[in-house]
Amino acid sequence: MAPREGRGLRVRVLMEPRHGARYDDVLALARATEDAGFEAFFRSDHLLGVDPSDPEYLPTDCWTTLAGLARETGRVRLGSLVTAGTFRPPGLLAAIVATADEMSGGRVELGIGTGWYGREHEAFGIDFPSTGQRFDRFEEVLAVLTGLWTGEPGADPGFSFTGTHFRVEDNRTPPRTAQHPHPPIIIGGAGPKRTPAIAARYAAEFNGALGGDLGERYAIFGRACEAIGRDPAEPRYSAVLPVACGTDRAEIDRRAAVIGSEFMRSNAAIGTPARLTDGIGELAEIGADTVYLHVYDIHDLDQIALIGAEVLPHVQGAARHETGVTS
Repeated sequence: MAPREGRGLRVRVLMEPRHGARYDDVLALARATEDAGFEAFFRSDHLLGVDPSDPEYLPTDCWTTLAGLARETGRVRLGSLVTAGTFRPPGLLAAIVATADEMSGGRVELGIGTGWYGREHEAFGIDFPSTGQRFDRFEEVLAVLTGLWTGEPGADPGFSFTGTHFRVEDNRTPPRTAQHPHPPIIIGGAGPKRTPAIAARYAAEFNGALGGDLGERYAIFGRACEAIGRDPAEPRYSAVLPVACGTDRAEIDRRAAVIGSEFMRSNAAIGTPARLTDGIGELAEIGADTVYLHVYDIHDLDQIALIGAEVLPHVQGAARHETGVTS
């Protein structure tokens, strides 16, 4: 399954720091991403790391930092992969994302999921319902988000929603987004039923998650689109690729050692720029038109520059974007 006709391949940077990050560290990586010619910079939305007892982990709020980046970058698109739908009430999240979108001049995207990291929720006092309840809540979160974003200011009556978990009453002042009808929504995962069905209804981009049969997940999502009368060629199809890229064995091994877990390493592109170029191409052949390069060492800006210089020009369909003016 080759990339869809007329649609260029997007290569993005996804930051998930192993030990957390201070804002200045996130900003430096986002600016390096922009300088290297990447199309977008995304970050995870986590309050704990892979090891929940790691005393070095420094949590930072995803959307607070993205709002800061909105004012301190000039070109790259900015987003979350993915925001936990359990972390923030949907009405508040609608306002937060709309604010960041306006601050960025319309460069924000919302990757969102059900939430999965139970210990993380326990550590920060956030409710963590059962799997079925999280999916039920997730559908309501998306209904509220899109309902508020497409609501007409001053409408009489305003937007209302009554669900099992959330209720909105007569909102006549909905959050205004810079993008219309609203920022792109990204939904993904490995589940074969509810995830693709929900994504078919709400997502501008379906992310096939990591590991397993990516092509089959794309096919299931495509069938879910067809089931509701949506053209499966209309949404984007994305994949995540952990990366350790270097010019010699010592550099490669050092970067590979930082990758968060054995599962991530087993699904990573570890090697030279040519190896990473091939890895991106393999995902494109499966059907991905958007690839997120998953990086863990947020201080290793040289790796970002290397990929920008030695990989982006050789990835079919991917354009190297010139640096914009930053504030």
